[in-house]
Amino acid sequence: MGRDYYAILEINRNATDADIKKAYRRLALKHHPRSNSHASAAERFTFLAEAFDVLSDRKFTKPTRKKATYDKFGEEGLKGGIPSELGVNGAWSSGYVYHGNADETFRQFFGGDNPFADFFTSDGNEDNTDFKSLRGQKEKLQDPPIERDLHLALEDLYYGCTKKIKISRRGPNNIPADIVFVIRQKHHPRFVRQNDDLYYTAHISLEKALTGFSVEVETLDGRLLNIPINDIVQ
Repeated sequence: MGRDYYAILEINRNATDADIKKAYRRLALKHHPRSNSHASAAERFTFLAEAFDVLSDRKFTKPTRKKATYDKFGEEGLKGGIPSELGVNGAWSSGYVYHGNADETFRQFFGGDNPFADFFTSDGNEDNTDFKSLRGQKEKLQDPPIERDLHLALEDLYYGCTKKIKISRRGPNNIPADIVFVIRQKHHPRFVRQNDDLYYTAHISLEKALTGFSVEVETLDGRLLNIPINDIVQ
């Protein structure tokens, strides 16, 4: 059974081109032999490069022959060659062969002859500089969380709703902060909410309190409840 390039990049088969690039960026940095000393890092790094080479084969956002052939026939069909009469757009008979240079794929993606040049000396030994970012950029720091109150009516909490909020705040060298929304309930004209319970206050006359009465309460979903009160109200 052939390799699953989608599984190698830890994405699903519906991944967009942006998803593919994001996954390769994250995993290539994680498993690059110069930043990962694990014995399997080099092999994983090569598999990632090959998977990216195939799945990112797009032109004007549409998959071209490598990706289209792989999606239909898998690794065996991609590398073994698919006759054009089988109906694959641009299929070929010689089969796909990855050039095998994972570092070249890495350089083409990140740009520059050596993205790690700032972290290694001229003799190839690792510099004392911490591996924090590519190409000499300063370490990116994440801004502290942004907390915003979101005031909702009781009906919104009951039915559910969608609110759109635009927040513009991002430094040029910072990782965008997490946004925490704190739900605040607005005052309601009929009900007071305590945890999962709703309290309704009915104002009645002394006569009704002594002789009994019924209360009509309109619920949040528009139903009208008739609640009989037969006991004396203290």
